[in-house]
Amino acid sequence: MQGKTNHKLLEQLIPRLLKPRAGESRPPVIWLGTNTCAGDMLSLLNSLDPGYRSLLTDLIDFRYNYLLGTAEGDMATGILDETMAELPGEYILVVEGTIPTRSNGLYCVIGRRNGEPLTALQAVRELGASARYVVAAGTCAAFGGPYAAAPNPSDSKSVQAVLERRVINVPGCPVLPDWLMGTLAHLIRYGEPELDDLNRPKLFYGETIHNLCQRRHYFDNSIFAKKPGDPWCMYKIGCKGPVTFADCPYRQWNSEHLSWPVKANTPCIGCVSPEFPDGDMPFFEHLPDVKLPGIRTTADRIGTITGVITALGISGHMIGSIVTNRLPHTLKKGFSGNGMLQKLLKKLR
Repeated sequence: MQGKTNHKLLEQLIPRLLKPRAGESRPPVIWLGTNTCAGDMLSLLNSLDPGYRSLLTDLIDFRYNYLLGTAEGDMATGILDETMAELPGEYILVVEGTIPTRSNGLYCVIGRRNGEPLTALQAVRELGASARYVVAAGTCAAFGGPYAAAPNPSDSKSVQAVLERRVINVPGCPVLPDWLMGTLAHLIRYGEPELDDLNRPKLFYGETIHNLCQRRHYFDNSIFAKKPGDPWCMYKIGCKGPVTFADCPYRQWNSEHLSWPVKANTPCIGCVSPEFPDGDMPFFEHLPDVKLPGIRTTADRIGTITGVITALGISGHMIGSIVTNRLPHTLKKGFSGNGMLQKLLKKLR
């Protein structure tokens, strides 16, 4: 009931937040498509609150979009040149896809300019140099993703790898509509959001999927799925939630925020992570190690320890403290704890 109330309040609040202020103009936005499947732009079109129409009328001035524009040739690329010349330091550059660098970038040509091919590498470097903000939309743009996966014949790279300036990474394969819409709204209304070490907005990438997952209690009690479709914790059949930072479990997908992979009974494959996809494969084999703050231990060992702790009747909150190495600090402050528990802690150190 509380969730429905909050949703109604947000429906009333969001239009007010997006409404242009007196004397305020909408910032120009250029959206380039480089080596991409177009999934990130198509995902943005499914944004609900605010929707794509509201984005155009209330939030931004879309000067160029590779997928939705109708102009071609010099007419289209001329918009890019005009924006750079007339609005330096004012426009936001959004890049979707990796940047091929082999053969001087000729593996990806986004148009023609003065009769010559305009490569993605040229366009990103030129536009990125004078943009107010540069946003990498999707995992390919942010970290390389599938288009830079081995053997990477085009020598494709992330946006950050070809620019000598900060790039705000909004990964996802594809990016969740709220993540990108929320990042754009924050840039326009409040400036750059707080970023993590990988330049991702902490608003959306501040917690692991594992910590937020609705099935976390099954992990804590060592109840694991044996195959996709089972309603238990999917860690042992490949879920990458423990090493993936995103708010998918409560944000969810399908515009109305109805579902996400684990809710649909399939493991998270870590699509927002810099190592995706090569470092996350095989997708349906569990991680050889769990890597959480302050701890490195095998998945089977974690399962055994949580099973023992559960048998001792220790709460899920305390299990979380152990796994994230907070409990040893608590012990130092004077909590004596259970003798068996202290032995387990020594094994974890």
